[in-house]
Amino acid sequence: MNIYFSCSITGGRNDEGVYKLLVDQLTDWGHEVPTAILASPKVLDYEASEKPEAVYKRDVKWVEDCDALIAEVSTPSHGVGYEIALALFLNKPVLCCFQKNLKVSKMITGNDMPGLSLAPYDTQDELLQRVEEFLSGIEPD
Repeated sequence: MNIYFSCSITGGRNDEGVYKLLVDQLTDWGHEVPTAILASPKVLDYEASEKPEAVYKRDVKWVEDCDALIAEVSTPSHGVGYEIALALFLNKPVLCCFQKNLKVSKMITGNDMPGLSLAPYDTQDELLQRVEEFLSGIEPD
């Protein structure tokens, strides 16, 4: 399955370890993750060399082509919110993961659009279980 993984880049990298865990697990399960670079500590260097227009076009194409979008939303990000909305309007299943002890935008937690699932978690094991449950309910195009 083609999974678009979305996470904060310029908004903060405090959850980089969680990003890496998710991307590593998704690829270990055999999924294609075109955004795997986002989990890398080198992502800021990589993105610095890209023009905004190119990033926009690339990322929109990746969302259009994905079977599902998984976002780690514990760290707020304008780009992640945009990607989530785009995926939902394209009728893609979306999973928003976030640490239970954090406040997350009510635009995410209050959203009742079909296709959006929330995955608050306490532990990494719980996070991976929620992701696995989400993916098991999706039939790729």
